[in-house]
Amino acid sequence: MKYIIKINNLQLILAIAATMLLAACNKEPEQFTEAAVTPPTGITLGATIAASPSDSLYYRLIAKAGLIDMINDPTSNNTMFVPGNLAMKLFINAISGGQVPLAAPDAVFSGFITTVIPQASAAGIVSYNILPQPLLSANIPATFPNLPYPSILNPAPTVSAFLRLTTFPTTNNGAWVSNIPITAVDLKASNGVIHHTAFLVTPPQRFLWNRISTDPELTYLKAAINRADSGTSAPGTLQGALLNIGANLTVFAPTDAAFKALLRGAIYKALLPIVIQQLTVFSNPALYGVLTAQTVKAIIVYHIFGNRAFTNNFPVTTTYYPTLLNGGIPTHPGVGLTATFGVPFVTSATIKGVGNA
Repeated sequence: MKYIIKINNLQLILAIAATMLLAACNKEPEQFTEAAVTPPTGITLGATIAASPSDSLYYRLIAKAGLIDMINDPTSNNTMFVPGNLAMKLFINAISGGQVPLAAPDAVFSGFITTVIPQASAAGIVSYNILPQPLLSANIPATFPNLPYPSILNPAPTVSAFLRLTTFPTTNNGAWVSNIPITAVDLKASNGVIHHTAFLVTPPQRFLWNRISTDPELTYLKAAINRADSGTSAPGTLQGALLNIGANLTVFAPTDAAFKALLRGAIYKALLPIVIQQLTVFSNPALYGVLTAQTVKAIIVYHIFGNRAFTNNFPVTTTYYPTLLNGGIPTHPGVGLTATFGVPFVTSATIKGVGNA
């Protein structure tokens, strides 16, 4: 079978959601007598996965990544998020554009991993599925917005050797890692713990600004961000924040239709009878008195959280949370979030401003 596919090199990812890990101290540690260490029992993470027939495709991905020795290191203590064979088949079916059908034999999927997926891509994915610390389900927080846990994946080693892309395990509304359900927990190995996931957890591959600036339904948001940044120099711009590899944000992005509904009254009041569609709204000097940079910036930051907020962790009854606007108006109630769940995913979600009826 011939595969025609384009897979991004995940070693070159520059993605929002990385976190800096700084060395605590260069001071020479004091010398203490070490207590006797009881050798761990059982088999290593790699051997545990290899022994599970339902994890054979992911083990093949680990082998392609060249990380088997690392996860078999008896001196390490890691957490791994491991997708089963069905999850791997869904992933391969998707990235092959359907050229590998879900009904294909396991050998076909295994061959695809071996011959088509680049080693760097496999290493990026597997590294993103590994936390360099043991994390049992009882210790996964239910905090909202989600707390970040660094993986071992450095998306930009030329920027910093200490950079790590983060994951977001949570037990809020069930067990999740980012937006992926955790289906089984606490499979213990001698050098770590395994949690099984319903789908392969893959690292993000774009900055928020890249996502916003290329979406045909977010052209007003892009223009509004540029207007909000006018007169402001980097690094204090919104665009700079959305391009910051160390940032950790959530954007509730108003579509063009939403912006038109918001702006129509102000524009008609300022420029009757010009029709809104005939204007380059945020770059029109005639509107600068109405749509000042400060006003537009306030609108934008009201739509941004300074942390990650996955819809699967939204409250099921409307609850208000602060946004970046609260940095300037601390007493502002923020936005109200509500989610409706199916099985297991959110079927609808609402973000409500205090001014929305």
